Amino acid sequence: MSDYYELLGVSRQATAEEIKKAYRKKARQLHPDVAGPGHEEEFKAVSVAYEVLSDPDKRQTYDMGGEDALRGAGSSFTGADFGGFADIFTSFFGGATGARRPVSRMRRGQDSLVAVDVELAEVTFGATRTVPVDTYATCTTCGGSCCAPGTEPVTCSACNGMGSVQHMTRSFLGSVMTSSPCTACRGFGTIIATPCQECAGEGRTRVRKNIEVTIPAGVSTGTRIRLSGRGEAGPAGGPAGDLYLEIHEKRHEFLERRDDDLFTELRVPMTAAALGATFSLQTLDGPRQVSVRPGTQPGDEVVLDGLGVGRLRRQGRGDLHVSIVVETPTRLDERQKELLRELAMARGEDGFSLAKDDSVMGRLKGKFSGR
Repeated sequence: MSDYYELLGVSRQATAEEIKKAYRKKARQLHPDVAGPGHEEEFKAVSVAYEVLSDPDKRQTYDMGGEDALRGAGSSFTGADFGGFADIFTSFFGGATGARRPVSRMRRGQDSLVAVDVELAEVTFGATRTVPVDTYATCTTCGGSCCAPGTEPVTCSACNGMGSVQHMTRSFLGSVMTSSPCTACRGFGTIIATPCQECAGEGRTRVRKNIEVTIPAGVSTGTRIRLSGRGEAGPAGGPAGDLYLEIHEKRHEFLERRDDDLFTELRVPMTAAALGATFSLQTLDGPRQVSVRPGTQPGDEVVLDGLGVGRLRRQGRGDLHVSIVVETPTRLDERQKELLRELAMARGEDGFSLAKDDSVMGRLKGKFSGR
């Protein structure tokens, strides 16, 4: 069993800075890119020691019981992942410590966002729409391979299919081997020698699709409907992204929406408001009868239950609110005026003077009574 302090060459009272300096020194001496092959195990052991002693909690556990105590504490560090040591080394010295793997041409397609204009009736009851979408689809000629039919990618001769090339650089450590993406194949490891003419070697083409979508009742402007995997196809046969449909609700001719309720106006004659009457009102559910009670005042409201907008992800619908607008006649013949005068006198409402043109009521001079 190794002593971590001895591996780094520090005392048990060493500070965090002293441990860090000791590790840097050992790493310069033992790192495989500097010392060459044959020192991997030594470098691994030094890296394990530093990983433990640089962490205050792990160091305390180690001081109390050694490596057995670390395993008992459930430490996730096993010392088996040499790539982790390379990451520690890189955090100190920078640069790459090994060759990269070639990257794949295949990538996921982008998500798409399409605005959909919908009518109030569609958001009230829900609907199924066919929406045209301009997007990318996998090339039908090459099937996403990017190559002309009958051909295939060839191994890059510059990097021998590795996707990266190594360079020897000088640093304070001495000569260090670093790697970077191959510029000849752009890191793919292969080259498309004969690209597909249909998609220009991209593996996908621009198309217009008609997509059927269900619009649920209760959606509103700004609501986004997600269609998984219906977005743009990815390059080189990659999976498609998602398609988002953003709802834009059109303004209705005579109905106004507020959340799940609808609002409208019903214009009634003055006589109907006074005597009461029944009117036919056009709604999204067809004509409905609205009863105006006798003595209805301007602004009074009649509520028709369940004739509003369907509730999103809930049962039922909102209500239809009908605001009564009482229309005062503006054109009266002499007989009609005389009848109104008689009504006013009968109700004791004759304490006013007529306008000079005898067409409109002037300013009230007394209080109405007898209502």
